[in-house]
Amino acid sequence: MEYYIDLGSSTIKVYQYHGELKLLEEHSIYFKNNFSKEEGISKENLDELCDYFSSLKEKYGFLYENTHIYVTGIFRELCYEKKKEFVKIFNDQFDLYFNIISHGIENYYLACAMENDYNNKKVLIINMGGKTTELVSFVGSKIVGTENLKLGVADLLNNFNEVNLPISKNTIEEMDNFVSEKLSDLILDHDYDCAIFTGGEERFELLTDFNLVENTMFDDGIHKYMVSLENYISGTKHVFYEMTLEELYKLMPQNPKWMDGARAGAIIPLTLFKKANISWIIPSDLNLIHGVINDLK
Repeated sequence: MEYYIDLGSSTIKVYQYHGELKLLEEHSIYFKNNFSKEEGISKENLDELCDYFSSLKEKYGFLYENTHIYVTGIFRELCYEKKKEFVKIFNDQFDLYFNIISHGIENYYLACAMENDYNNKKVLIINMGGKTTELVSFVGSKIVGTENLKLGVADLLNNFNEVNLPISKNTIEEMDNFVSEKLSDLILDHDYDCAIFTGGEERFELLTDFNLVENTMFDDGIHKYMVSLENYISGTKHVFYEMTLEELYKLMPQNPKWMDGARAGAIIPLTLFKKANISWIIPSDLNLIHGVINDLK
């Protein structure tokens, strides 16, 4: 039995692999809060991180040889001494390797996760995290471009402090304008057939009743649904203005804090969809760990 862990800027996802990949659980910690490149994450967040890994090690029997941690996002910004400190903490306390991967390696694994012929369509892959967003363009099964954006959900949460009121008092339009300005120098093609938005988006859109229809763009046995840009916008408005934050929490009782990024997390993709003139979006639950597994096959 092998275990794979995706540790990002705000969410830890724990997978088991035994012939197929299975998400066991996830846990959200806001590492961006009181973060410093020189001082690292806050003591409160470090304690929560260590407590969580202690419970995981006891529950699943993690060993050095069967547990693989892939660390991304905000942890890349740590100074060299703090990176060494995390490696030492995980080695000494858990006998595990705290493996901070580069943006380039994350792009590689994302491409491995999404590798497909896509029925010869031109597809934009959007993988968004707390502090970064990765873009990979496919034509058929060939990668034709990548972009790394230093913009993520945390940037929106930091700049719009009323988005997570019971009903958002920050508007979609003002947040979209903020992202548009941040990405004003980004040039995207306008001939994509569709975009795939990864990282738990299919689960989220199913939970919140987006108007999904059958995916007729391609058939890979994984991505069953698609949504028009118009209905993506309608679904986002529903989450912002008609569902309370408490209602969103109740949809994910095992990890309700994940929903703190749900509203803000819709905006960067929305801006990109409009910037690239994309009409159809395929929501996806794939992430870099799926790419790690595909790379091993």
